[in-house]
Amino acid sequence: MILLRRELGDVLRQHRQAQGRTLREVSSSASVSLGYLSEVERGEKEASSELLASICQALDVPLSEVLGHVSARVAESEALAAPLSLPVAAQPQPVVSASAA
Repeated sequence: MILLRRELGDVLRQHRQAQGRTLREVSSSASVSLGYLSEVERGEKEASSELLASICQALDVPLSEVLGHVSARVAESEALAAPLSLPVAAQPQPVVSASAA
């Protein structure tokens, strides 16, 4: 099952790590507790829109960019999880003999 909070946490963590920043630095800049930010990154807590905006501002990444990455990840997961549809074989037509016609 695809969990939006898990995908969001992964994207936030990737941005933070790409900047070489620690949880402590970002939590301080975002005015959120280190433990809560850690839980958000691990997908254990749902971030409110206000908290998400604050984290994005602390990371200097537009919210729209973060949500775009999350959307792409969800779409990719959906494509991988989609059931494979197999072609349906054509049903054989009954043979009518010349004498029955």
